[in-house]
Amino acid sequence: MSNSTSVLEDLLKALLDKTPGGLSVRPQLYFKSSLTALSHAMEDQVLAGTDQPLVIANFQRERFYRQEAHRYLRISQHTDQVYVLAAPESEFTHRSDHYETIAFDPEDMLSQEWHLIVIGHHYATCLICRERQGVDAAPPELLAMDQSRRFEGIWTFDRQAACVSADLLLQRILSYRPELAEKIERARSEFLTHDRAASFYNVDPAPFAERLVTYLQAGQYKLLKAYRSISAQERKERLVNSITVAIRKSLNSEEIFKVAVQELGQALGVCRCLVYRCKANDASALIQHEFLGTYATALPSLVGQTWLLQDNCLFQEVVQKQGGVFINDTQSDPRITAHTRKAKALRDLTNRWSITSWLMIPVLNQGRLLGIVELHHCGAVPHEWAEDERALVDAIATQIGTALIQAEAYANLEDLNQQLEALDLTRSNLIAITGHELRTPLSTIQVCLESLSSEPDMPPELRQVMLSSAMEDAERMRKLIQDFLTLSRLESGRVEWRLEALPLEECVELALSSIRTRPTEKTLPRITTQLPAELPLIFADGEWLVEVLSKLLDNACKFTESQGEVTIKAERNGGQMLEVTVADTGRGIEPKRLEVVFDRFYQEEGALRRTAGGTGLGLAICRQIVNGLGGQIWADSGGKDQGSQFHFTVPVVPKEKVSSGKKRK
Repeated sequence: MSNSTSVLEDLLKALLDKTPGGLSVRPQLYFKSSLTALSHAMEDQVLAGTDQPLVIANFQRERFYRQEAHRYLRISQHTDQVYVLAAPESEFTHRSDHYETIAFDPEDMLSQEWHLIVIGHHYATCLICRERQGVDAAPPELLAMDQSRRFEGIWTFDRQAACVSADLLLQRILSYRPELAEKIERARSEFLTHDRAASFYNVDPAPFAERLVTYLQAGQYKLLKAYRSISAQERKERLVNSITVAIRKSLNSEEIFKVAVQELGQALGVCRCLVYRCKANDASALIQHEFLGTYATALPSLVGQTWLLQDNCLFQEVVQKQGGVFINDTQSDPRITAHTRKAKALRDLTNRWSITSWLMIPVLNQGRLLGIVELHHCGAVPHEWAEDERALVDAIATQIGTALIQAEAYANLEDLNQQLEALDLTRSNLIAITGHELRTPLSTIQVCLESLSSEPDMPPELRQVMLSSAMEDAERMRKLIQDFLTLSRLESGRVEWRLEALPLEECVELALSSIRTRPTEKTLPRITTQLPAELPLIFADGEWLVEVLSKLLDNACKFTESQGEVTIKAERNGGQMLEVTVADTGRGIEPKRLEVVFDRFYQEEGALRRTAGGTGLGLAICRQIVNGLGGQIWADSGGKDQGSQFHFTVPVVPKEKVSSGKKRK
């Protein structure tokens, strides 16, 4: 339903057709304040008179109509032929209350025009203007200053011009509100068909109006330079403040980038704005944050694209200068038009992404490149980057750099806090474990030695019991200290892996032998192996692999009753890995604890109230060893009393190594 033609153009064409000798009225330039003054004068004439005229007003947008709604409520008390047009923004709709309101499509050309027509029985006047959108329009930074808006059009008391204008607008109104056909036809027959006098109470208002408009125009031109300076400063301060507020609200670097790219792109009215992370030696960067202007909807988006930097001579110049570079016209700049490989790469880039004018500003902190801010103009007409634009982008880039450093510092602080919390927990667990695991055997050893020392006549049988108890607890202490040292070596990376081709069966047999020969008061559950005959050789450190198997078997036997069963399985886990499983029918593990069982000092029953001994370091040691061998380890369990299965993978010997080994033999 929207109309792409201009009422002003249609009016001028119609008047030219009706007056072959030339136009009786000619367009001129008006400022917003001039149109406001003229509109109020025309409205006041209606309010002060006794006539019942036809009134048609187009306010462009609902927000402009809201400022004058009270006046039209008063006007509607003088006449029933009042039509108000505006593009809706919130509540403006088609209505027939005190007067007719017409909500036209925001894409209609009416949204760029300002109209007011008053046709009475004794006079007629019209104001038909179109807002300047071309090179003569107010700069984007001044659009927020209402009085600086400029319009081109006519203001006249010529009845013919007023009637033609009214007829054109009534046609537009009828296209939006066909139910008003009867009312509009009455308006046409009453105001547009009779040839009435063109005078305005025999007074010629043209000289007065021209002097008034000239005076207002002169005042506006004097203020224009001041507006430019003030708006530029206000824009810079507003942008810097918005980025600062974003930094205070969030220390998330992605959120900071998102706010910066939107604010900067909107403020400068560019076709495309990019902000991305990169370092001085990066070959490319991933574009994640982009702004596309409202007039650049047809432009392709760069989000998700890899932005090449290595062959981009502009990027290299930014790195070398540690300052911004700009191109006003990519079609004539020698850095792009030259016959070199890098120039060709830039030409391809500008052609693919329709870049006509290009600005690159580095995001720096203490000489270190953190990222780049890019602005693109993609229209047919090149854009000349002004000094204040470059200074503004440079100021924002400085704010972004500060924000990134703060975000990194905050992230590092969070990591340090987590590490400190982990260390504190480790310290607490260490105190609890060592307090229990060391004090208990030490107490036993001390009691046994004191008894042997103070009772020389102790029977040999009892003496042997005392010695055995002391030896067992001494062994328990030795294992505890050994586990501490082993885990420390693994975590600090001080282990030298001796990788070689091994049969898994040998490692399993060694682990079983160490378990079965270990003295224990408890009868071991039945242990079975299910190893296929054609298992490939594994590529691992045999000593450490036996340690993993021994600890997993020891763990399985510890938490499985003597009537239970422990099984060792192995199978090819696709690709170049062999999966080994140690399963038991014991007490099982709750599903929510399957991830934490590999943490240091983890013990399901608690450090000081468990029924099974141990330090809680065995599974942590297994994880470090398996990871060091290039595999993974995890646990499965159906829950309490459902048994558990511990799986780990280990690399198999590559075929080429097996083949070369056979040839050497």
